Amino acid sequence: MKAQGKFISRSALSAWLAELSARFQVWAPRREGLAAPSSAGAVVYRPFDPAQGSDPELDKKPTESAKRVLFPRSEALLNFQRGAGRDSLSLEVPPSPGPTLIFGMTPCDAKGFLVFDPVYDGSGTKGSAKDVYYLRRRAETLLIARACAKTLSTCFCHWLGGSPYSGQGADILALEAGREGFVLEAITPEGASLLDSSTLQSAGADMLEAAEQGRAAAQASLPPAPDIAGAPEALRALFDDAAFWRDEAAHCLSCGACTYLCPTCYCFNVTDEHMGMKGTRLRSWDACMAPLFTLEASGHNPRPDKAARLKNRIGHKFSYYPSLHERHFACVGCGRCIKSCPSGVDIRRIVTDSLRQTTGAAKPAPAAKEKRHA
Repeated sequence: MKAQGKFISRSALSAWLAELSARFQVWAPRREGLAAPSSAGAVVYRPFDPAQGSDPELDKKPTESAKRVLFPRSEALLNFQRGAGRDSLSLEVPPSPGPTLIFGMTPCDAKGFLVFDPVYDGSGTKGSAKDVYYLRRRAETLLIARACAKTLSTCFCHWLGGSPYSGQGADILALEAGREGFVLEAITPEGASLLDSSTLQSAGADMLEAAEQGRAAAQASLPPAPDIAGAPEALRALFDDAAFWRDEAAHCLSCGACTYLCPTCYCFNVTDEHMGMKGTRLRSWDACMAPLFTLEASGHNPRPDKAARLKNRIGHKFSYYPSLHERHFACVGCGRCIKSCPSGVDIRRIVTDSLRQTTGAAKPAPAAKEKRHA
């Protein structure tokens, strides 16, 4: 598909986001942590404040995914207060955050919400309930994805049907047109409505050509992808192969970094935090790689070691989820779990190892040579 749409220069970007801030709570990637040099620190999503006058970080892949905007790390489900009477209890649901816009997310992050949707909208499996909290945020949020001008050795979105310039799940796709700015392509009618702004220009032929060249270069930078269509069956065949999973988990530290940075992990825990007669019911992220995740009140733990926990994580993304959701994988190939793993566990290697062991069909995954670089 040829690029078409509007153009926003880098110098005008903050002005456009400030304009959108009058209608939405705008989130954008921002560098935090260590100051200079430019490669230091982490890139995280924060509310965009026009008064700060700082531009979003668009040259480095965000360290975290954007899922925290729609699925907060810790979210109040309800507030409660007990009265003087034995049966007196009042409940209050916190208000909606209102119209929200996420700008500058990578295409893999936008696609990640497509993994969430069938789980939380009740359409994935028979008898599933709808999660009104997630659905409320989802309905009120628009997504502007930024196509990747370059890829990392840890990226593997093309293994899973994605690409550095995919618009899957997004309302607008922004393609870098050289260093001057971005060509904005509307994906949905809601996205098209955002492009009706005097701050934007019509994209000229030279801008469109630059965007097309960037699109082609990003795609060409990815190595050929192996065929992993047989992963669900391969992983099921290895479910009881304890030696296989011990070998794959040998270097795992059970730190949970992979799950907390993943754009498609959606597990949570619910706790009541209260003081006196008042309290809040909280939903907070939980991680299947943590030893306490499956610990039962009796003291029994059905996943007592890291090999069992890693088997569950890989099995869920590449076998259990596809069996429930029309063979779609619960992974978008962002590579954060590879890049940020302190001991070099590579999810690609585990999947290809399972295929080789059962069918001999897949080649080994490449080494993550650029693990420390943006």
